[in-house]
Amino acid sequence: MKSFKALLIEEGDGKVGSGFVEMDESQLDAGEVTIRVAYSSVNYKDALAATGQGKIIRRFPCVGGIDLAGTVIASADARFVPGDLVIATSFDIGVAHHGGYAEMARVPADWVVPLPPGLTLFEAMALGTAGFTAALGIVRMEENGLRPGKGPVIVTGATGGVGSLAVDMLAQRGYHVVALTGKEAEADYLRGLGAAEVMLRQNLDLSKIRPLDRGRWAGAVDNLGGDVLAWIASTMEQGGAIASIGLAASMALNTTVAPFILRGVSLLGVDSGYIREPYRRGVWQRLAGDLRPPHLAAMTRRIAFADLPATFAEFIGGKAKGRVVVDVAGG
Repeated sequence: MKSFKALLIEEGDGKVGSGFVEMDESQLDAGEVTIRVAYSSVNYKDALAATGQGKIIRRFPCVGGIDLAGTVIASADARFVPGDLVIATSFDIGVAHHGGYAEMARVPADWVVPLPPGLTLFEAMALGTAGFTAALGIVRMEENGLRPGKGPVIVTGATGGVGSLAVDMLAQRGYHVVALTGKEAEADYLRGLGAAEVMLRQNLDLSKIRPLDRGRWAGAVDNLGGDVLAWIASTMEQGGAIASIGLAASMALNTTVAPFILRGVSLLGVDSGYIREPYRRGVWQRLAGDLRPPHLAAMTRRIAFADLPATFAEFIGGKAKGRVVVDVAGG
């Protein structure tokens, strides 16, 4: 049986670490669809999992990588046949089921999405979970009435993968996008993606958050949580919508009900991990169409599979920006 290369995350002596190993098909997890992986991507969650900096992995050992795209080589499900180009993200991939940091993967058919016409496998991973999450947040806000004419939309954690893609998508749809970041040096990068304004997080006074402050935002994509999300809620316009996507700053939320009962603000949870069909496929189709970010190539960096471990430190240290695609098939 042919072996393949994989980045395996293991636990020993109370410590979590990862490294390249050789595996064979018999070691793959259960599932109806076997895929030869072409590309994966690097997300903050992947870096936390592989380094043990966060309690992400729910089963050891586990091949990392929450995203993968490639070609079907075997399928026990009629929806997929050998040769199909597919995407698999989210669910338990890379955290409790062997993931995309391997030259071969096997996953349940319900976790697999056909590659939409108009996207390449590389572009699908340039988008990855980050792009899917950003798009889902925009879809949820627009379902709740958000339109470009209603006012500005603020995006927090704007230089990260989700943030960068959200800025790009919103701007090309005609929104006045305000990018909130702690990285002053990246202001030109954010303006290049379409941000009309760049705000520095360090200029916010989060020690005195009012229950209701001056309304400023028709929409918000929040990747941070904590006090920043509380401040956003207090500064939303009447009928505004917040897509709560991440917790890079804090899982806690100390706020009041005032924005929700006096201004009709909607706090929308964005669960990109377990949302199922037909919603999942529909969002991917929109990512190949009207939500396709025009600056995707400019914000994406390709790395060799062998260089993957060295990249995790960038994410843990807060130095990463945009998207990183792992060329798994290229070695």
